[in-house]
Amino acid sequence: MKTITIEGQIRTDFGKSATRQLRSEEKVPAVIYGGAKEINFSAPVSAFKNVVYTPDFMLTEINVEGNSYRCVLKDLQFDKVSDDLIHVDFLELVGNKKVTVNIPLKFTGVPAGVKEGGKLVVKMKALKVKTLPEYLSENIEMDLSDLKLNENVRVQDVKAPNMEILNSPRIPIASVTMTRQLKQEEAKAAPEAKGASKAAPAKAEAAPKAAAAKK
Repeated sequence: MKTITIEGQIRTDFGKSATRQLRSEEKVPAVIYGGAKEINFSAPVSAFKNVVYTPDFMLTEINVEGNSYRCVLKDLQFDKVSDDLIHVDFLELVGNKKVTVNIPLKFTGVPAGVKEGGKLVVKMKALKVKTLPEYLSENIEMDLSDLKLNENVRVQDVKAPNMEILNSPRIPIASVTMTRQLKQEEAKAAPEAKGASKAAPAKAEAAPKAAAAKK
């Protein structure tokens, strides 16, 4: 599993003025919780880039004054005006303690409905799960090969061993919908099929009349 390393410095000064000073130095205050004690530290804003600005799920190894903490990203705060990163929360991973995280879904296979001309619509990109640190993974795979036209796959259809999925089971994850072109083709084919079905009885009626004429 991919791991990002961040080198940080312990924070000893708190309050608005200390925070402003950090930001003037292009540093971001952060906290690690969930372990034996809470660790307040700071690091250059560039150090958080690869873990903050990505849809991927990964681990973070945070080194602070000779101590190393294995963590996952838990929360972010951005400035409402400038949209700058202003605070980061990390959750320390402890061997026998379950964690709640969002893990991305990875779809595999080409849906049967797409092969028929439909369009795949993804409605969820990640699932909220609860599991032990040893079972964390970069993604949860889901095979969509059997997904047919106008069908859905739901949270309850996901197989994630050793993970408790916390999302509602009935929520749709992905579906295959009919494209405009396919709708037009079906609409065009319907009258033709109707006309063909009317022609068949007419031919059947003609046969008895011909037989009666011969008599």
